[in-house]
Amino acid sequence: MRIALDAFGGDHGLRPNVAGAVHALAAAPDLSVVLVGDKAQIDPLLAAAGEYPADRLEIHHCTEAVGMNEKPVDGLRKKPDNSISHCWKLMATGQADGLVSAGNTGAVVGAGLFTRKFLKGIRKPGIAAVMPTATGKCVILDVGANVFPKPSHLLQYGVMGSVFAKHMLGVEKPRIGLMNVGEEEGKGHDLVQQTYDLFRNGPLADRFIGNVEGRDVHTGAVDVIVTDGFVGNVVLKYAQGQVKFVLGAVAQEVIAQLTTEKAAAADLMKKLVTKFHYSSTGGAPLLGVDGCCIICHGSSDERAIANALGVAAQEARVKLNEKIVAELGTLPAMSDEE
Repeated sequence: MRIALDAFGGDHGLRPNVAGAVHALAAAPDLSVVLVGDKAQIDPLLAAAGEYPADRLEIHHCTEAVGMNEKPVDGLRKKPDNSISHCWKLMATGQADGLVSAGNTGAVVGAGLFTRKFLKGIRKPGIAAVMPTATGKCVILDVGANVFPKPSHLLQYGVMGSVFAKHMLGVEKPRIGLMNVGEEEGKGHDLVQQTYDLFRNGPLADRFIGNVEGRDVHTGAVDVIVTDGFVGNVVLKYAQGQVKFVLGAVAQEVIAQLTTEKAAAADLMKKLVTKFHYSSTGGAPLLGVDGCCIICHGSSDERAIANALGVAAQEARVKLNEKIVAELGTLPAMSDEE
């Protein structure tokens, strides 16, 4: 697996990207990484990183980066030598099997849409986020790529999420739920009602359990949650903030008051933070593109980058896209209006 890594991406500059690449190479002997960025800045960071397999790491030089606060389209147009576009070009031309970026999410998605390298049958790619549950993990999509989807897009997200849950999360028979304002049939606006009918009366009916609510995300009631990109992004960011708030409150209100068991409790808290922190999953895959794209949190550290490269490599190993295309072939043909 040869993965292009956006060395400029993220809030913390090149250092965590370079260090993350070195860690990922040590963990996966079948992985090669192409660092996409300014060679003059990358070389000293590599020298400081210690030993690494030089035959599996190379630099693709470019000089520009789309800023985290830039408008994605403006950044991509005004900076043609930007690292995000170079990553996509490497994948589009077959020089890389996938890409990883902690950069401007809108620019990553926009550059991908510009290449039009979608899987056969896919109308709009979607970002999938892995969420912890009481029984393991679930995947929710879309979480930001498509804020105005059609019912057919959401049906395809159900297919892609189901394949991802089976082959990446190890769920043999993934259960699919549709995010709504209530569990009862007939709830919600036209989009979710029409999507509900597509799931209930189509080839995914045996996996579809119906509507789910926000409180069901972490219960383990479903393995795949389908929603539009606006709602999905709000759910994702709320969950991240909630974990930070709750763990912080426990540390302040409970652990700080302990005496004899304080050290042990603090150690357990660190383990919880490590388990539920976004860096443990690395990043969110943009499903539906011909290749592999992992979008990381802007504040990703080297652990998150290394894990994201690991996820990209694993997608290639299990031939995730081939399985998605095969599953999409079971869906009925739909008009452009659906």
